[in-house]
Amino acid sequence: MSLNLAKRFFVLLLCGLTANAVAHRYFFSITDLSLNERSQSIEVIHQITAHDIDNAIAETKQIHFSVAHPDYENYIRQYIEAHFQLHYQDQPISLNWVGLEVNKGNIFIYQEAEFYHALIGLNITNSLLTERYAKQVNTVNFSDPQIKGSLTFNRSVIINEIKNNN
Repeated sequence: MSLNLAKRFFVLLLCGLTANAVAHRYFFSITDLSLNERSQSIEVIHQITAHDIDNAIAETKQIHFSVAHPDYENYIRQYIEAHFQLHYQDQPISLNWVGLEVNKGNIFIYQEAEFYHALIGLNITNSLLTERYAKQVNTVNFSDPQIKGSLTFNRSVIINEIKNNN
């Protein structure tokens, strides 16, 4: 009887440890935005924790949502396009969807757009997961031959501009 109780305690202990390992206190995304002069395009790569975006979409659509969902890429695409936009001289830049991959609990999302200017003056809207997680921080790292830097976005700052601070 005490062996059975010990087994139950061990299983409960493991469940508690697993829950702590899965839950996290930091919510972030990283976006790399670079100018490819050769192809005259902006290349965008987003890295987002998979279960964070999955949970946000599941809550919004009131569905069970995971990588096994038949419309997984489509829903991710809709979410990204609604929460990440670029504008230059007050004109929207239409980002083409290249694709996504899921790797070790992260989603990597690839987008690109034709762009014939330097990045200075580019306006970025990034509200990825800020409506779901109060402590969400989104970092956009940017680079072109003239400028390199980072911008930070959160619930209170969702629009930022690449400026020449020299």
